[in-house]
This record gives sequence, structure tokens and C-alpha cells, in this order.
Amino acid sequence: MHEPRLNRALRELLQSQRIASLGTLNAEGGPFVSMVPFAVDPGAACLVIHVSLLAPHTRNLLRNPAVSVMVMQPEVASEPVHALPRISMDGQAARLQPESARWLAARQIYLTRFPEAEPMTHLGDFSFVAIYPTAARQVAGFGTARPLEADELAGVLRAVPG
Repeated sequence: MHEPRLNRALRELLQSQRIASLGTLNAEGGPFVSMVPFAVDPGAACLVIHVSLLAPHTRNLLRNPAVSVMVMQPEVASEPVHALPRISMDGQAARLQPESARWLAARQIYLTRFPEAEPMTHLGDFSFVAIYPTAARQVAGFGTARPLEADELAGVLRAVPG
């Protein structure tokens, strides 16, 4: 099956990067950006994060599930930064109910990517959160950018090995 070049580049970016910037809204409606490790759940076409209830970003997304996530390739010394491949996704966050089927699937996917996090999955103040993208903007290099609707983005997420 043919995979379009930009979809392949996006899939490879999401496979190769493990850290995202997460944007949430605080209680006053102001922006708050933090760093979160993430995994892709291809079955649910979403991102999975594992976050502490003590963290401001977790309290923010529980209060207002509208979030934004950016994943980007790291800077390379002496290379132009404006061409760095990246994706910015708007989405809705949903805390997964502990021990539910979705929680168990998310836990397995997350631990496949971050096996060192296994002890944290037993801590009561940590939760798995699914982020369901609703729209995105991909930059695949200088002069190569495009918007993605939720259905096209879901297709790319489903192609990322879990």
C-alpha cells in the first residue's frame, strides 16, 4: 500500500521522538506549556501520556480537556532551525479509568516505549491520559507545511507501530 511522503515523514517523526510539549489552560484561562513523554496508541489513534495529579498540566487538562501538543525533531548544530520537522496538534484529553480495558492497553503501549516507568504506574497520583487529536499542522521542512484534519491524522497514528 502506498503511503504519501508527508504521512510517512510524520509517522517517522512520531516514532523517533519520545518527548512532546503539552499546552494546557490554567484556572485563569492562561496558557501553560510543559514537557511530557508520550507514546502513540495506534488502535485508538491517540497519544498516551502518564502524568501526576500533582502536576499543574494534569490539573489543567482535567479542568479543561482542550490541549495542544507539539512534537519536533531536535536541533542540529549549524543547521537552520526554521526547517525542523514538527507537528502541532489540537486535541481533547481524557483521563483513563484505572484498570479499564483502555487503561490496560495504554499502559502496555506506554511501557513498551518507556519500560523504566513501570514502577510509576503503581503510584496512586499518576494517571494515563489519552489525547485525541482533532486537527494538526505539520511542518516537514522549510516551505513544506500542511494542515491535517482529524481523520487524516488518525490514519497516520494508526500506522505508527505500538
